[in-house]
Order: sequence, then C-alpha cells, then structure tokens
Amino acid sequence: MYILFNGLMMALELAAIYGVAWAGYTAPLVFAGGTALLALGVGAALEIARLKYEFPFYFDRKPGRSMILIVGVGAIESITKAVLAGVVGLLTFLGTDQERLKIVAIVFGFCLFLGVQIVRFLIGRLKARPLRWGYFRLAAPLGLLFSAGLTFLPAPGITELAKRAAFDLPAKPTMEQASEFLFLLKQSFDEIVVRMLSWVFDPSLAQAIGAVVSVNMLSGFVLALYAVLIAEGIRTLESRM
Repeated sequence: MYILFNGLMMALELAAIYGVAWAGYTAPLVFAGGTALLALGVGAALEIARLKYEFPFYFDRKPGRSMILIVGVGAIESITKAVLAGVVGLLTFLGTDQERLKIVAIVFGFCLFLGVQIVRFLIGRLKARPLRWGYFRLAAPLGLLFSAGLTFLPAPGITELAKRAAFDLPAKPTMEQASEFLFLLKQSFDEIVVRMLSWVFDPSLAQAIGAVVSVNMLSGFVLALYAVLIAEGIRTLESRM
C-alpha cells in the first residue's frame, strides 16, 4: 500500500507539472492571466507576513500603527510581482514558432519538476514551509536552470533581426508576432553578452555568466510559484490520507 500510495502521489505530481507546461504551451494568454492572479493571491499574504517579521530588523520600534505601512508596502510588492509574473509568463509561451515553443515548454516542465523535488526534499529533511521558503528563495536557482536550458536555442544575428523587423514584421504586429520578435531580441542580446564576455573569460565560463545575466532568469519566479503550489498541494494530500 505504501508503494502504491507513493506511486499515486508521484503520478499526481507529474500530472500537475505536465498540466502547467501544457497550459502555457496551448493557452499562453490564459496561462499568463492565471499566473498573475496566483502570484497576487499567494504573494499578498506572504509579503505582508514577511514585512511584519522584518519590521524589528529595520526599525527600533514595534509595528503598532505602522501596520498600515506594512500592508501598503506588501500590497505594492505583491501587485508588482504579479504583473511581472503575468508578463514573463506571456513572453515565455506566446509566439509564432511552434517548434521553439515546444522546446521552451519542455525545458519549463523539466525545471518545474526539479523545483518541486527541491521543495519536497527540504520539506522532508529540514521541515521547510514550502510556500514561504519557495516563494522567496527558489526563483533564482530555477531561473538559472531555465536560462541555461535556453542557451542552446539558436539566436539570430543583429543583421538578421533588423531584416525581420523591417520586412517580416507588419506595421501593427499581433501579440504572437510581437512576442516572438521580443524573444528573438533577448536571445540575440544574450548572445552578444556571451561574445563580449568571451573576450575576457573562457568561453564555457562566459556561457555560464551569460545564463546568469539573461532576461530568461525572470522566468524563475513563475517556476518557483508553481513549484511551491504543487509541492504544497501534494503535501496536503499526503497529510490527509
């Protein structure tokens, strides 16, 4: 029974990961909107709780009437992160190159799987609280993994990109066309950064540094959000069965 139970939990976990990646690939607008709402709902309570805990660290006084300030700052931070999560989710999965989008979805799903495993490991070994720890600490490592996974996608040169903007991109592009161009633009920018770093560092080291400073790092917050929600959901199911 124990083996069957663990197998069921793993199947539910994989189904949730697949569902998130599939939603991003097939319905990017819905995915972006849902991600923004989830980030706002989860982030508001966590940001306010964190600020209440940190208040004595910054100020030599009890919160008192400053709760208004704490709630206001927490709300602003959660709204900002929610907007960022929605925009990043949209730019990650919206485009016109279906083959490229499939690769992005696969890399996204793989990074999400690793994120869930990290959270579940910390829950089991260190009794970590997945929502609190993952929301604030998991974005950077997952963003780095995702960014590194996309370094293998071909990046068009500046000349080719300029030709596409001048001849292939219409005067009023659709959201898909604009998103595709922005993705290629950030890939080209990342390639330029890596080439410049190669003047100073070893090419492999330059590639690693390029992944760190890539715009794709921002996707780490979206990955962290879904990783902690899936891990929290699985933990809740395990505790009730």
